[in-house]
Amino acid sequence: MPTSSSTALQWLSLVAIIWLQAINGTNTNFPAYSSELKQFLSISQVQLNNLAFASDAGKLFGWFSGMASLYLPLWLVLLIGSILGLIGYGVQYLFITDKISSLSYCHVFLLTVVAGNGICWFNTVCYVVAIRNFPCNRQVAVGITNSYQGLSAKIYTNIVEAVSPQHKARTFLLLNAVLPAIVTIITAPFAREIENTGSKQMGIGFIVMFVVTIGTGIYAVATSLQSVSRKMSALGILIGILVSLLLPLIIPVSMKIKELADAWKMKRERLRVHHSTVEQNSVAAEERIENDEEKEGEEEEESREVQESDVSREEIGWNLMLRRIDFWLYYFVYLFGATIGMVFLNNLGQIAESRGFSSTNSLVSLSSSFGFFGRLMPSLVDYFYRGKHTISRPASIMVLMAPTPAAFFLLLHKSNLALYASTAIIGVCSGAITSIAVSTTTELFGAKGFSVNHNLVVSNISLGSFLFGYFAGVLYRKEGHVADGKCMGMECYRHTFIIWGSLCFFGTFLAFILHMRTRKFYSHR
Repeated sequence: MPTSSSTALQWLSLVAIIWLQAINGTNTNFPAYSSELKQFLSISQVQLNNLAFASDAGKLFGWFSGMASLYLPLWLVLLIGSILGLIGYGVQYLFITDKISSLSYCHVFLLTVVAGNGICWFNTVCYVVAIRNFPCNRQVAVGITNSYQGLSAKIYTNIVEAVSPQHKARTFLLLNAVLPAIVTIITAPFAREIENTGSKQMGIGFIVMFVVTIGTGIYAVATSLQSVSRKMSALGILIGILVSLLLPLIIPVSMKIKELADAWKMKRERLRVHHSTVEQNSVAAEERIENDEEKEGEEEEESREVQESDVSREEIGWNLMLRRIDFWLYYFVYLFGATIGMVFLNNLGQIAESRGFSSTNSLVSLSSSFGFFGRLMPSLVDYFYRGKHTISRPASIMVLMAPTPAAFFLLLHKSNLALYASTAIIGVCSGAITSIAVSTTTELFGAKGFSVNHNLVVSNISLGSFLFGYFAGVLYRKEGHVADGKCMGMECYRHTFIIWGSLCFFGTFLAFILHMRTRKFYSHR
């Protein structure tokens, strides 16, 4: 059940899920320590790719978290997610630090699946809270909070660089296990459904939030570029990021101060009316105040209902959704778009190594920073162009997928500039599609079953991670040296980039078909 109405509590719930998303992308930092883990486990490139797939394979069971959110308190759903991550990454940490000696590759694989599933539980809570607490601004709220997940790799990477750059694998695994659990304890009381107040202060709050978020993104990109040239220390960058994560607290704090001031003002007004010598005037004044408040509430409720009307075609359950052509078009569009981008980022460590690029951490940090902006872009467009002529969600996905094939073909050039540019483009486009997909699922299949429906949609990430990652590993091994299995040179991933780019181009065509099929629906919204 939703708690009592309060604008400050609504914004505090948004800040809570911002913090949760900022530490929830534990799988995105895998490229930063994958090479060291590969050496420690003495495994092949194919086996390493399978570990990257294992993290995404946890999403195959993401619908469990969706079902749980329908029947369990959200704080308990969060706790389950943090426990899964603690077990999945924590046991691996104990193994890599020789605290546990009997851990096979199969065990590591299964533990990674468990940890990957834990991410789904966090995502489900964050999406549900954003959608329920900000129903009139769901794309804005989801986009802002989801953008911070794009910052996860940068946060973890800078912590490792500041604390223990010599032992990347063990430090990353320890952070992946412990940090989400700590943040869960802090945020669980606030990550809950709040009764919608319909306050006029929402607009001001979102503008301030955009300023803070954009400033954070600019800082993240700037420090990522500077870290390449080693002009800033990792500790200095980390402190700046932590401060930027605290800045959103300005909104709920200021809202609470205003609520207290308004309550005190109302109390003084009532006391003045109560002690008035003309009782009839005092009663009339109170009735006028109450009538004005009721009228304002009714107007805001009507406005809210108008905005929420036609937000989806109909409420569709998962069993009916799986029989819709639009679902499967949407599924494969996501598979050949955002999922391929994620697979590329998962393999970024080996791609950089094969090209002789030494600063993998800076590259991961760069992709994280641009992914942050990509996830934020849809919210900016949705908020500032609402009510104006805008393109549909499927059309937006199509536009964002168009540059991705070019980015993969650009990687065929051996320069570091091509690597930087392609990583930035893929990070932005994949992040934006991930953000838009949340609203697309809601609009096409309804909001009531969102937690289950969207987890079924993102199950394509597991499929794509296995297929695309496996073939990339096979091609890598084919070009590698027989002795150590390593592959150095542009040929290691040349055919992989061509295949990925071609599939992205095909995905863009599927997005066009989905746009044409849903054009009539979006034209009447």
